Amino acid sequence: MPAFSHVEFRVHPFEDVPLNEDVFLMDERWMAEYEAARIQDFKSGEWSNVGYISYAAVRSIGTDSLEISWYPNIFDRFHEVVVRLPRQAFITCVDTPNWDDKPRIFVNGAWLSGLYSRPFSAFALIDAIGVKNALAKGRLEGPSLVSLRDRIDLIAAANPEVAFVSFADSLLLKANWTVGQYNDDIVYSYNPEAIIRILPTIATAYREELSLETYATVAQGYNLYEDSNLLHLAGNHLSLNSLGLPFAQVMAIEGAARAAIRARTHAPNELYLDENFYHSLRFDLNRGKPVLPKAPYISRMGDSDCYYFYSDRETVLRSLDSVPPEPRKKQWKAAE
Repeated sequence: MPAFSHVEFRVHPFEDVPLNEDVFLMDERWMAEYEAARIQDFKSGEWSNVGYISYAAVRSIGTDSLEISWYPNIFDRFHEVVVRLPRQAFITCVDTPNWDDKPRIFVNGAWLSGLYSRPFSAFALIDAIGVKNALAKGRLEGPSLVSLRDRIDLIAAANPEVAFVSFADSLLLKANWTVGQYNDDIVYSYNPEAIIRILPTIATAYREELSLETYATVAQGYNLYEDSNLLHLAGNHLSLNSLGLPFAQVMAIEGAARAAIRARTHAPNELYLDENFYHSLRFDLNRGKPVLPKAPYISRMGDSDCYYFYSDRETVLRSLDSVPPEPRKKQWKAAE
């Protein structure tokens, strides 16, 4: 008999998976055991947990892949990451409409393990404001630029978990993080607050050395590199060890913000945060998450509508949890 042929199961093909509702991702290795356990549940009401689940929601269906919101952590922060499930990694989707359970998408085990084992990256682009005017007035000179570079050296040395790539008038920050699964030694090391906390120190350096204010744009994304090093340097080749898509997302937000400022949709701000990055920040429970305005942008990372939040640095910083999270082993949740 074909899998999930019992009348209580409803099987969804790739083109008809449920959209914008909670689903569980499961390794295909658990399919037969899950089916047997559910049939036993149908007969006797006795349910036995099978395998491990990952929390997710499908946002859009493409020709070759599903755009998925994956939630590696919903316990002490709302951590959402946009990933792509290729058609060839999709096995089946099944739900039980007459029973209280979420749809389950069974996927290729190697793809799912890769989701948990590969590093992810967050990017922040810091730009100086008024560079064109400063150049026209001859205010940007070699000694001040060298002094700024020396200041950034010190800031980078104090923050070894973040990579710094600088130009005279802008700075790119990159941080890696991992998730880890139930059967490996990888720790859950997500700490996006680290990038946010560096920004005031960088702003002070630009202000004191160049007399220029700064703003920052921040986003994050899935990485395909298995190398967890922040940078790769070989001779005169510098690799950021990351897909360009998260950086392209940063640029898309910055472009949308510039257009909104020109159109007077909103005023210039110190901070522009991709919505998933913003929602995943670890806020102080007593202060709560600040209510920030947002604006739309078009992302190369996905097909669904995207937004960025804008604010001053202090509003976001004073709302963050004052205690940085400890890297820890993060297990998949045992199936419910």
